[in-house]
Amino acid sequence: MTGNNKKILSILIKTAIVILAFWFIYHKLVANKNLENFSALLKDISQIEIFAVIGFVVLLMFVNWFLEAAKWKRLMSHIERITFYRAIESVFCGLTLAIFTPNRLGEYGGRVFFLSPKRRIVGIVAMTVGNIGQLVLTNVFGAIAACFFIYRFVPIDNSVFLAVVMLAMAFCLFFIVFYFNIQWLNGILLSFKFTRKYKKFYSILGRYRKEELFKIMLFCLARYIVFSSQYFILFMWLIPGLHYMDIIMMTCLLFLIQSALPSLDLFDVGIRSVTAVELFKHITDQHVAVIACTASIWLINIIIPAILGTYFVFKLNFFGTPKTD
Repeated sequence: MTGNNKKILSILIKTAIVILAFWFIYHKLVANKNLENFSALLKDISQIEIFAVIGFVVLLMFVNWFLEAAKWKRLMSHIERITFYRAIESVFCGLTLAIFTPNRLGEYGGRVFFLSPKRRIVGIVAMTVGNIGQLVLTNVFGAIAACFFIYRFVPIDNSVFLAVVMLAMAFCLFFIVFYFNIQWLNGILLSFKFTRKYKKFYSILGRYRKEELFKIMLFCLARYIVFSSQYFILFMWLIPGLHYMDIIMMTCLLFLIQSALPSLDLFDVGIRSVTAVELFKHITDQHVAVIACTASIWLINIIIPAILGTYFVFKLNFFGTPKTD
């Protein structure tokens, strides 16, 4: 394929991605009645208070994704050095592609196409390491929250509850040990003949030592605290009678359940809302407020970054090396 043909094809692909993203976003926003519920809840609240609270939650969204960009830059330090701004570009571009791809698979493409072609597959492996770190925290905090939930709301025998706690501890320990020994995965893949020929791509796993994995985990923890705080702030604001520990417990459980369900970002709001109502009904009967909080965070954390990311889509480089900053 000639250079001009590649350029034309690249422009067509980028334009198609942006059009598809905006089409999905528009139709989902139009169909989303939960955001109307959120607007109704705000009608008796002063404009200054609304702007202050929502503005702070939006600010936390940027902090969240900037932390993810810093984590991505750190993950790439063993593969290809990128600037922090380049990391931000790739993260937001990935969020645009994630909204219309199952289980956010497009997020991988949105990031690795900012890398040199020969390092893109290795970049996917590096991104997976970061995602595993985030998943470990989601599972660990979710399992702890599940124990508290069962203790408070599920009438079971003490011996059964103790068995559940032991199982949860083993569950947490498994994920923590696996993450800090991620190089084991390298050995497992090498043991299979059909994956051995791809070892040049996943051998990068052996470069992530425990100290490095711990630093990456700190980024994951910071992100977890930030997006948990978004839920905490909105629930405390719109449902003032809730106890803060109950909100933390339910939020951690919500993240755990969401991580276990296959989803599409644009349609994930329905799953989130139903799950949130089922969990929070144990501590509040204000179901409309629960749905509204969940839908508003979906708008702030998924839709706004996806819209911003459309600008960076046009910086994707499908056929050559990325431009230098």
